[in-house]
Amino acid sequence: QKCEVCYSGKTCYFALQEKGLSVDKYTFLTYLCYLTYAPLYIAGPVVSYNAFAAQLDVPQKNYSVGQICCYGLRWILNFLLIEVMTHFFHYNAFVVSRLWRQLTPFEIFIISYGVLIFMWLKFFLIWRYFRFWSLVGGVETPENMPRCINNCPDLESFWKSWHASFNKWLVRYVYIPLGGSRRKLLSIWVVFTFVAAWHDLEWKLISWAWLTCLCFVPEIVIKSFSNNFQAKSTLGRFIHRELCAIAGAVTVSSLMVANLVGYVVGPSGIKVLMARMLHKDGELHVHIHYL
Repeated sequence: QKCEVCYSGKTCYFALQEKGLSVDKYTFLTYLCYLTYAPLYIAGPVVSYNAFAAQLDVPQKNYSVGQICCYGLRWILNFLLIEVMTHFFHYNAFVVSRLWRQLTPFEIFIISYGVLIFMWLKFFLIWRYFRFWSLVGGVETPENMPRCINNCPDLESFWKSWHASFNKWLVRYVYIPLGGSRRKLLSIWVVFTFVAAWHDLEWKLISWAWLTCLCFVPEIVIKSFSNNFQAKSTLGRFIHRELCAIAGAVTVSSLMVANLVGYVVGPSGIKVLMARMLHKDGELHVHIHYL
C-alpha cells in the first residue's frame, strides 16, 4: 500500500495510520509501548497507534542512514542559530523583565514579532530533535513545522504546518466529530479553546485562543466567497499573487497580536498598549474603565 497523501510513492506513516492491523497487534503490551515510547512521549510528534505498531515489526525504510545523519546535521546548525539569537537578540528578556512597559507600541510589536520567530525556532528544534531520535529507532512520524512561519499566506496553512501532527489529531478526533467544514465557523471556537486548555488552563491562553478565532472568522468567510475564483490570465495571476502576499502580511500581523496577548503583555496589558496607541495615559484609562 503506497501513500496517496504525500505522493512519495513510498509506504509512509500517512498510509500506515489508515491501514488496519491484525488482531494480535492490539495488545496491552504494544499499547503501553506506544504510550511510553520516549521520543514521542516526552515532546515528539503525534503518530497514530496503527502507524506506530506497524513499524515495530518493519522499521521505516524511507530514510537511509545518510539521510538521517543529514537530518541530524541540519538540527545542529539550527541549534547554533538559536544560540546566536539568544546571545544577540534580547526579545524574551524584554518580556520576562517587563521592560516592554517603557517602550513605544511600535517597539512592542517588533518585540512580539521577534518572540514569535524565536518560539517557531524553539519548537522547531524540540520537535525535530525527537523526530530524529524516532527515525534512528526505526519509527517515522509526521514532520512538524514543514514550512517557515513567514511562508504561510493564511492562518489555516499556518496552523496546519505549526504543530502538524497535533493538527491531524485534532482534525480526526475533535474537528470532524463537531461537524467538520459544515460547521467550521462554530467548531473552530471549540477546537482552539481545547488547544488552549491542553497547553495550560490560564486566562491569557484562553484569550489567545479566542483572539485567534476572531482573526480566523473573516478569513473563512472570504475564502468561502473566493473558492470559485480561478486566475487564468497573466494579470489575474499577478493580482492573485499580490493578494496572497497581502494575506500573508495580515496573517503574520494577526499572529503577532494574538502572541502579544498570550505571551507578552497579557489580557490586562493590552489595555495599556491600546491606550498608548490612542495617545492616552494607560494607567488612568484602565482606572477609569474599572470605575
